[in-house]
Amino acid sequence: MATDYDSPRKTDEDINEDSLQELQARRVDKGTSTIDVDPDEVAEGMELPGADLSGEELAVRVLPRQADEFTCSRCFLVHHRSQLAEERKGKLVCKECAA
Repeated sequence: MATDYDSPRKTDEDINEDSLQELQARRVDKGTSTIDVDPDEVAEGMELPGADLSGEELAVRVLPRQADEFTCSRCFLVHHRSQLAEERKGKLVCKECAA
């Protein structure tokens, strides 16, 4: 647990003032504060698996493979040349697939 060294420290007198009854009363007071959450509002922000997304439109800008990139022959992902592990029979393989 992190310690805040800048916070004022309790003296022995302060510690003795905190009786068991006071501490229990504070804990009960904290437990009574609850937050009302409307389940309908929470559900609005959630996407369910298999939901119909046919009305949604996705706009993504796709860039062609650059001169310093290659496509792995195993995972078919485009990687930077620094990720090239080996070339087998003219096929390029990334470091992740070669491992």
